[in-house]
Amino acid sequence: MRRTPLVPVLIVSTLAALALGACDRQAEPVASTTQAPASAASTATASATIAAPAPAAVDRTPTFKGYGDLKFGMNSKELHETWKGPLKIAAPAAGSSCQQVALDPAAPKALKLMIEGDKLVRYDVATDAETAPGGGKVGMGIDQIRKLYDGRVREQPAKYVPGGVDLRVSADDDSGSALIFETGADGKVTAWRVGQSPAIDYTEGCS
Repeated sequence: MRRTPLVPVLIVSTLAALALGACDRQAEPVASTTQAPASAASTATASATIAAPAPAAVDRTPTFKGYGDLKFGMNSKELHETWKGPLKIAAPAAGSSCQQVALDPAAPKALKLMIEGDKLVRYDVATDAETAPGGGKVGMGIDQIRKLYDGRVREQPAKYVPGGVDLRVSADDDSGSALIFETGADGKVTAWRVGQSPAIDYTEGCS
C-alpha cells in the first residue's frame, strides 16, 4: 500500500496558519485608524462651538425714538458699536453734513438711516418687510392708515408724485418725532419714514 508523505501536508498547514495569523494582526490597526479621525473631528467641532458663541442680537423694531437699538441722537461711532455689523455710510455732498447709511448692502434702498451733524435723525423704509410704529406698512391703502392713526393724521399732496398723498402722523410718545407715509396715485403706501424735525421733512432725502 502506497503512503502519502506527511511533510508536504505539514508545510501547507503551517503556511495557512501563518497567513491567517497575519490577517488577524493587520485587522487591528485598520479598525483603530478609522476611529481616530472621527474622534478628532468631534473634538474639533465641540471646541469651535464653545470658542465662537453667537453674537448678541440687535433690536430692529421701528419706533418713534429710532430703529430698534439705533436711537435718534447717536453719533457715527455709537452706531457702529451698537449695530456690530457693516454700515455703508455715503459721503456728504459739498457743504452738507447730511449722510445716508445703508444697513443692508444687498438692498440699500429698502432701509436707510440719515445722519446729520454726526447724529442719527431719521430712517426711511421702502419694503413691506418692516412695520411702522402703530402698524402701518408699505402696500396699505390710505383708508387703512387713517383708521390706524385716527386723529393723528395730517394729509397733503405729494410733491413729486401726481395724484399721490403724504400722510404725516404725530408721535404718540415724548420723542418729538413724526411718521410720514408716502402714497402713489393708486392710494397705496409706497414708502414711509420716521424722524425728527427738520430732517423728517426733507422730501429729497440728503439731496
